[in-house]
Amino acid sequence: MLAAVDHVQLAAPPGSEDLLRGYYAGVLGMTEIPKPPVLAARGGCWFQAGAVQLHLGIEEDFRPARKAHPGLRVTGIEAYAARIAARGAAVTWDDNLPGHRRFYSEDPVGNRLEFLEPVATDA
Repeated sequence: MLAAVDHVQLAAPPGSEDLLRGYYAGVLGMTEIPKPPVLAARGGCWFQAGAVQLHLGIEEDFRPARKAHPGLRVTGIEAYAARIAARGAAVTWDDNLPGHRRFYSEDPVGNRLEFLEPVATDA
């Protein structure tokens, strides 16, 4: 039986680790966590915020997905979007999911990320 999502893996091109650190740690405020040595030899980097883990793995013929993305639940979505925009990353709002505020952003290698927060609805 499934219990939870342990992590989400995204791909990245070779040599992009510093760009990824700048975005995931610097822009999103995540903490880089160490990879096990056998996996660290492959490159890439892992990040965590609370129970959320994103793993960025190196892919030789990397192409960012055009549609696939993780959906990351946030609190204080307006302030979080302002933080991201103030650090130079694009924020694109989308009002098409009833009961939620949400926006999209892209990491520096083109991975799409969705950020969403449920909103109270009148019953």
